[in-house]
Amino acid sequence: MITVNLIGHENYYGLGDILRLFFGNVREDRDGHRVTSETDLDINITSRAEKDGAVTFVEGEEDYWNKKIPDRFKERVDLKREFKRQLYLILSEKTGRDYPWGSLTGIRPTVVASEEKSAEDLTSKYMVRPDKADLCMETSRNEADILGRTDKDKLNVYIGVPFCPSRCAYCSFVSEDISHHMGRLKDYSEALCDEISWIGRKLDPVTSVYMGGGTPTVFSDEDFAGVIETIMTSIPTGPDTEITIEAGRADTVTESKLKVMREYGIKRICINPQTLSDETLRKYNRKHTVKDFLDVFEKAKELGFEVINCDLIAGLNMEEPKELLESLSTLIGKGPENITIHTLYKKRRASLEREKVMGDDGDHRLDSVLSEAYKVLSGNGYIPYYMYRQKDTSHGLENVGFSLPGKECIYNVAMMSDRRSVIALGAGAMSKRMFGDMRLERFPTPKDVLIYIRDHEEIMRRKADFFGL
Repeated sequence: MITVNLIGHENYYGLGDILRLFFGNVREDRDGHRVTSETDLDINITSRAEKDGAVTFVEGEEDYWNKKIPDRFKERVDLKREFKRQLYLILSEKTGRDYPWGSLTGIRPTVVASEEKSAEDLTSKYMVRPDKADLCMETSRNEADILGRTDKDKLNVYIGVPFCPSRCAYCSFVSEDISHHMGRLKDYSEALCDEISWIGRKLDPVTSVYMGGGTPTVFSDEDFAGVIETIMTSIPTGPDTEITIEAGRADTVTESKLKVMREYGIKRICINPQTLSDETLRKYNRKHTVKDFLDVFEKAKELGFEVINCDLIAGLNMEEPKELLESLSTLIGKGPENITIHTLYKKRRASLEREKVMGDDGDHRLDSVLSEAYKVLSGNGYIPYYMYRQKDTSHGLENVGFSLPGKECIYNVAMMSDRRSVIALGAGAMSKRMFGDMRLERFPTPKDVLIYIRDHEEIMRRKADFFGL
């Protein structure tokens, strides 16, 4: 067992993240002032806050670590980050393992990058691998440029549809598949339209609108048209307002739905194959084929959508890492304006076991293939413009959105940067309000669809109060 004893501080969460990175399991014992991980190693570690900083050492090796840690880290950092990087250094030496992002475990590495002058700073301070540090700095600069073109006082709107036509093996999304809940889907569309129209009347023109899920196109043609009409007639927009609809899975996208979006002037959609391998799609319980995706993509282009985003997932354990490059090559050949590459991660309630997600620590093929994918995207004119990381991500990797210059999605940056306010409508949606002192407060909407349908009127009134509407 690895035991980390906390003395003089309570950074259980941060140290737990470092333990989780190496060993997967973490237990907090706040009464005993420690965090632990079950593993074959038997090590006691002290993490102590002192007047002039942090001290971390392995029991019986205090002199060694009291010299090694100051020799390794010459520049001071925030105290919480100091505890983490010292523990990371110890565990890296004890296990013989390191990870691409070093001691950075947070969801938004670009926030840290924005505080630094160079990629070298990320490497020297946090042990971020140089190629990841370069990627992070470039993405951070592009994020800042996009934010600089938006009004920080304007709202962004998220509209959530927590339904999918089937549940993928790697997903733990809040809803079950709709095959058992068609009645809920109709009722949900009505409750959602109520909230959109009621909240919309209270808003000034917004920066962006994003309908995501789940799979928003899972509605019937009639109900989908009703939701789109409600959005476009209720939410005030200006000439520069960005509107994006996640079409999601090709098997839910009809020509009627595409035409309705275009009739209302919507120019941006997401059509997400995840992989361009029919065998992999079948194994993961996705109910569409590669041909379905390509047909919908061509129809969307034919109808005049100006920006199409396509998602791919790296690290799918049912295909070889190199198949990501094959999917990417085919996708780039179709010319989508945005390509987002997500690395598979272990969602809490997904049927896929953590071990199958995380992979073998000695297998660096996914890491190498992902780096090659980024080079391919760069070579084809795509730039990274937003990034985030998640716990239990395969091989400690990341998710990156790429875009052709000028085609970036403002909403993605607003949401992931935590630098803009987002009012989120629908079940499971998380609203975020940014105050003038850069303080952020959140307002969660219940995830349970039945509770949302039943209580949406009370929820939307409390949400309006939260935003001072």
